[in-house]
Order: sequence, then C-alpha cells, then structure tokens
Amino acid sequence: MNPDAVADVSRVHHGGSSDTSLLDFSANTNPERPRGVAGVYESAYAASANYPGDDYCDYRTAAGEYLGCEPLHVVPAAGGIAALRLAFEVTLDADDEALLPAPSFGEYAREVRLQGVDPTFVAHDDLLTTDPAGYDVVVACNPNNPTGDASPHDDLLAYAERCRAAGTVLIVDEAFLDFTDQPTLAGEPGVVVVRSLTKIFGLPGLRAGLAVATGDLRERLDTARPAWGLSTPAAAVGAYCLRQTTFVAETRDRVRSERQRMREALTPAFDIHPSEAPFLLLDVGDRDVDRVIDRARRAEIVLRDATTFRRLDSHVRVAVRRPHENDRLIDALLQA
Repeated sequence: MNPDAVADVSRVHHGGSSDTSLLDFSANTNPERPRGVAGVYESAYAASANYPGDDYCDYRTAAGEYLGCEPLHVVPAAGGIAALRLAFEVTLDADDEALLPAPSFGEYAREVRLQGVDPTFVAHDDLLTTDPAGYDVVVACNPNNPTGDASPHDDLLAYAERCRAAGTVLIVDEAFLDFTDQPTLAGEPGVVVVRSLTKIFGLPGLRAGLAVATGDLRERLDTARPAWGLSTPAAAVGAYCLRQTTFVAETRDRVRSERQRMREALTPAFDIHPSEAPFLLLDVGDRDVDRVIDRARRAEIVLRDATTFRRLDSHVRVAVRRPHENDRLIDALLQA
C-alpha cells in the first residue's frame, strides 16, 4: 500500500442492512446456508485457544477439490476483498497502469488507488476487446456486479492469453461464478482468481475467501499474505462448505428458476439487464430512484441503490432470494 495515497481514498458504499426486521434485497448473498455449519463452527471455537496452523492444509485441499486446481495454488484470505488487496499489493507499484470495468464492484478502484495507481475505466462489456498491452493489471468480474452478465469462458481464456503475451496480470473476480455452470480460470498461468465464500454459502460475516495463482504469482501471494490470516472457525467452516456440492447445485437451480420468474414478473414495469448472477439490475426509467427505494422500504424491503456504481444513474439492484420473499419484492416493486 502507498502511504501517500491513503488520504485521498474514501470508503465504498455497499448493500446490506443490519435491521433484521427488514427483508434485505440489497445484499446479494444466499439466504440459505449448508446444514451442519453451526456444529462445525462450535467445534472450531473450542480449538480457537490456539493459533491456527498457518499452512491451512485442509482449507487449501477443500478449495482445490472444489475448483479443480492444485491445492498448493490456493492462497487463503479473510474474504474476497482481502484476497483482492493482496493481489494488488503484489502486482502494482505507484504510477503503474490498471484497467478496470465499469460499472463494477467499487472496491477495485479503491484498492487500486490505495496502491497509488489512478485506474483507467472501460465499459465492462468491452473489457475483453481491449488491448492489455501497456497495463500492469487488468481486472475482470465474472459474472459482473452489478449487471449480472457473464463473459463466455473461451473469451476469457483468449484474453488471458493476450495478457500473458503482453506481460499483464489478469485478476478475475469469481465471487458469483458458483451460481453459473461456467468453469473457473483457477490455475490459468498469469491469472489471479479471487473467490469468496460469502455469496454462495450465505456467510458474509465469516470472512473466508481465497486467491488462486501459479508460478511466481502464487509465490508472491503466499509470501505476502498475513500470518494466521484466516481464523480457525473461518478455515474449518470454509473447508466444510466447500465440500457441500449438493447444496451448491440446489442453490444454483433455485436461483436460476427464481431469477427467471422474477424477470418475467417485473419486465412490464422495468428494463432488466441480462443476468447469470443471484441478482437483477433494474432500470427504473423516469421514476426517481430514491422514491422507488423509499416506497419499497415502507413495505419493509431494502433495495440496493445502484446509482452509487460508476455509469449508472437510474438503477436499483435486487437480490434473488427465496420464492415467498421474492413474491413480496415483486408486489412492492410493481406498486412503486
């Protein structure tokens, strides 16, 4: 991190409500969790009187099995954002060049700026048509947040090859890839894949994630990661969750079905962006975004104000939750 850059960087707005009396559609996390998580957490709590083993062998093994990559290529981190910071810290110097998609996750720009780099932005759906030469790092979000569209795997592979030829590191945020049938880029040379257990397993407070890389990139990530960077409960629960493949498949099917049902119900009232993620981006048109959000809140529903994303000025983002909760959202939005 560049100390001189810190004073000029602000916090990023995110969704999520701490008011449990409200139905939260602003955070795009799974409302369900795998059975047995509480028991694993409780057992891990008993072991928390000691430092965790810093090799995180079981966590790496579970992640490697889940992603189909070498466990030694997995670098544990306390959530996806911690993995992103680590990736930028080992790939960027002050005044380097970074190319970021827009609209997309606001933490990319914040973390890049903390390294002393002023990022360049490109429309998210044009990213893979750009020339990576001249950039030290390019970031892709797949599926993209907040739009929800995913890039074809073959297109990403071809772009990764172009990045390797240009000597550019490609960082791919796959926080929502679990909700698709698309394979990961984990293990692809010259690529840092960032994953989070927050979204698919519905555990944002656990703070468990990882980065995957090969060769010198992996060595730098593993050397620079904080010692004991993943708590004992996070490592134990994370390893357990990564082995719950039936839960993942059932979640994927539910989200796909409900997302389509929500789209069909809301299309007469909103322009909806194509999505393969557990959320939908709605253009409210001539309606005032604040008014739409306020009216939903009166129905005890929280929406994500998507105008905080770069290049969006008339949008809200809504998560895909359980069927009966989605029914409440549909009713509230059609009256907004």
